[in-house]
Amino acid sequence: MAFEVGQKCVVPQLGVGIVRSIEDMSFEEATYRVYNVKILENGMDYSCPVDRAEANGLRHLIPEDAIERVYDVLKDRGKPADKQTWNRRYREYLAKIQTGDPMEVAAVLRDLSLLKSEKTLSFGERRMYDKAHGLIVQEISAARDTDEDAVSVEIKALFD
Repeated sequence: MAFEVGQKCVVPQLGVGIVRSIEDMSFEEATYRVYNVKILENGMDYSCPVDRAEANGLRHLIPEDAIERVYDVLKDRGKPADKQTWNRRYREYLAKIQTGDPMEVAAVLRDLSLLKSEKTLSFGERRMYDKAHGLIVQEISAARDTDEDAVSVEIKALFD
């Protein structure tokens, strides 16, 4: 899984970034080739060894056909309501977000959106909802090269 300078990529939990440089870095008498990625949302710099990129979850943007599958996950209302305690639910959702898989993140967003329609979300659930929503919106807008607000409106319409 190789990236080029200027190419957009996804860093799990951080969102969409752009590869700023690929350079050699020395550390304890060893030299590593690293990707330097600037996260678009907050300007944070992220470095990842080239040979560990896949293990660290660094991946290409979602392809167009997978975007439709994400929307299918968001539209799916067949899942029964989650009756777990809030802390177990929170841990489960956090683990799904940490995978960086857009289908898993979409499932978290869907579940929390449905829960939000039934009751007020706790502070932690609200932050998790915002995180999942932000990650999905960022990636779809970057993949389609469109405005984030337009994607956010599309997603909001799925839950209204």
